[in-house]
Amino acid sequence: MSTRDKLIKRFGAMPRDFTFDEMIRLFAAFGFEVDNKGGTSGSRLALVNRERGLSYNMHRPHPAGAIKMYVMRQVMDFMIDNGLIEKEK
Repeated sequence: MSTRDKLIKRFGAMPRDFTFDEMIRLFAAFGFEVDNKGGTSGSRLALVNRERGLSYNMHRPHPAGAIKMYVMRQVMDFMIDNGLIEKEK
């Protein structure tokens, strides 16, 4: 199993300790790049896949680095809706 597959499997388990860095790597595995939305964006950023014409906006979590569960569910829905991952049965 590749590192990419392991990361996708970990994300699919919806762990409470999934970090922001892991989330960025997950999106990068699907061809997304970070766009900081300009110098005054603060913690806002966009993850953009120009090839597919997709983007996802999110905030860097602070002060902790773990992604909140509601964000995990939103990202999961986004990835399923756009055919990036398959829905668990």
